[in-house]
Amino acid sequence: MFFQIIASGSKGNATVVVSNNTRILIDMGISFTRLKDGLKEIGLDVKDLDGAIFTHDHVDHISGLKFLPIKKCYGLDKVLPSLANKIKINKTFCIKEVKITPFKTSHDASNSCGFIIEDNEEKLVYMTDTGIVLDECFELCKNPNYLLIESNHDISMLMKTDRPELLKERIMSEKGHLCNEDSAFAALKIIGNKTKEIVLMHISEEANNPDVALNTYKEIFSLKNYDLDSLKISVANQWKSLLGGRYEN
Repeated sequence: MFFQIIASGSKGNATVVVSNNTRILIDMGISFTRLKDGLKEIGLDVKDLDGAIFTHDHVDHISGLKFLPIKKCYGLDKVLPSLANKIKINKTFCIKEVKITPFKTSHDASNSCGFIIEDNEEKLVYMTDTGIVLDECFELCKNPNYLLIESNHDISMLMKTDRPELLKERIMSEKGHLCNEDSAFAALKIIGNKTKEIVLMHISEEANNPDVALNTYKEIFSLKNYDLDSLKISVANQWKSLLGGRYEN
């Protein structure tokens, strides 16, 4: 299994997960041109996608839905148009040979979720746009090979921005986004002996940066006596693709 994060952030999101001959798109909040260019980097075209799964209905995750065949799209109730495939929380479904399990997240959207994606060998957890990690999710998500988790903001940096106070409160709320500290503590509870890679997702361009997020992870993992050097850890980008997993050119 490998994955390509084409874009991650408040200006648009799209990630591709590839397992053998199955290609799955997570969210489509970017332009059609950007999607095509991103897929071209790994030798794929839009027509090669076997399905698209959606976390929630905010514009930065769903604006490009119109460019995809609706019969290949999957989402919870109220997330997608009626012709799309309806899925349910904690109910596993398949796209070809890949198993996908949606789990509940805590966000101010109609119906938000993350995804556990599994093939015969590996497990990937995708978790963004959540103000907290719900207790029920920890056991479901436990010990993935790859953890793609939100690390949206640094609280002190967020408070120094000129954003309206109500927006700051919304971002820091239980229905908002994970800060770096909460993300790191959640990751520590999720990872296990099979975990090889962590990617920090949905980084704020104003209220965070990759160095701050990574340093926070290092400090918190060190406090818990966890050797972060044993893992590959990287930060997804709003404008540049990131490859992870077992990619072979």
